[in-house]
Amino acid sequence: MSTATSSSVISSPAANSANTVKYRRDRKINWWLTAAVAVMSLTVLVPLYFTIVTALKTPAEAGTFALPTSWQWGNFAAASAKVDYPKAALNSAIITVAAVVATLLTNTFVAYAVARNMDKRFFRFLYYFFIAAMFVPFPVVMLPIAKQMGALHLDNQLGLIILYMILGLGTNLFIATGFIRAIPVSLEEAARIDGASTWRIFWKIVFPLMSPINSTIAILTCLWAWNDFLLPLIVLTDQSNQTIPLAQYVFSSQFATNYPMAFSSYLMAMAPVVIVYLFAQKWVIGGVMRGAVK
Repeated sequence: MSTATSSSVISSPAANSANTVKYRRDRKINWWLTAAVAVMSLTVLVPLYFTIVTALKTPAEAGTFALPTSWQWGNFAAASAKVDYPKAALNSAIITVAAVVATLLTNTFVAYAVARNMDKRFFRFLYYFFIAAMFVPFPVVMLPIAKQMGALHLDNQLGLIILYMILGLGTNLFIATGFIRAIPVSLEEAARIDGASTWRIFWKIVFPLMSPINSTIAILTCLWAWNDFLLPLIVLTDQSNQTIPLAQYVFSSQFATNYPMAFSSYLMAMAPVVIVYLFAQKWVIGGVMRGAVK
């Protein structure tokens, strides 16, 4: 007992020294990588700075990186009135939230069915079929989609939500299938022995374990639905249902010379997504990091 204790005490300083060296090596800053990240971040920060300062200028001052001589906060109120921002933001919010919820409830279940049946020819065909759909250019199917949604009387918000749910299936299936196959089948077998059905196994066991992938799918769908211009343009026929990108289209024609007002509207369109991210970043980043550790 005393020999083992003394040997552990003797080896303790060496172990501590090795741990210290390893800690310092892990904490060493890669200056080349840091410099590359700093330079690449300028591709976002410089346009963002230009957008903000332009939104607060007069039309005569627009076009330079200099700070405005007088801060024109009224540009935001004018832009909001021009595009009817509250109504457009509400339409975008309804479509985006519904698209995210519908996508999570359907695409993940399809991915689960495919992942657990990849040994069967039919499900393997479905997997490659949906993956192949990712490589079809949207202009190829744009006109058929518009005609089909009109014929089905789905040229409205409901039809747009359905399109986001279906057209995103290929990407969501691709990123979710691999994650699901990494979940041990023994968990499902144990639940099945206890009498759980496939439906209950998915919602009680598999779906909660998919939180990192669910976060990724939700983010991608949210950004797509909120910022999309083409699908609302070809699907929505009622002008009262127009989203923010459609409402902002007025600045590319009638108000093309009023850049401060246009940039103000762009910042207002970006603000809700940024606010949601600031409130949800703890859960989003935590879920992604847990997925990376797994």
